[in-house]
Amino acid sequence: MTAALTYRDAVPEDVDVLVALVESAYRGDSSRTGWTTEADILEGQRTDPEGVLDVIKDPDSRLLTVERDGTVVACCQLEHRGDHAYFGMFAVSPALQGAGLGKEIIAEAERAAAATWGVREMHMTVISVREELIAWYERRGYRRTGKMSPFPYGDERFGIPQRADLQFELLVKPLV
Repeated sequence: MTAALTYRDAVPEDVDVLVALVESAYRGDSSRTGWTTEADILEGQRTDPEGVLDVIKDPDSRLLTVERDGTVVACCQLEHRGDHAYFGMFAVSPALQGAGLGKEIIAEAERAAAATWGVREMHMTVISVREELIAWYERRGYRRTGKMSPFPYGDERFGIPQRADLQFELLVKPLV
């Protein structure tokens, strides 16, 4: 039997743990333990302490922190954007990926966004070449919109691209 997950909003004291979690899930060799790695398409950082702290302090955002047995195992950003919420900075510890935590966490994030802000849709952007990840979100009820936005080439705060065809696709899910 697995221990229950607990959810709380991040506080400034969580910044270093959350940065390490996000980095471990997406960048470098540690990310290859899980299946969400971006290590083959992006090098460098995924986030930084300033970016995480900005989310924590933003009155229109929540950085949902997920713990099991007192240890942070996952996080996700929820941002209120009018009639919808934006879902981002989703990270699950690579060692725990593939065990169903992601499904449970995204369902709680959707419930929390609807309850907190009364929004009717969740939006997210995913790097369009991440077909396996997009398929996972589609199985959770998200749909591809075909609406693309450019990857911030040249801004190393978001990583160092290893290919020239990166862009973000908007995925949307109704919450009602």
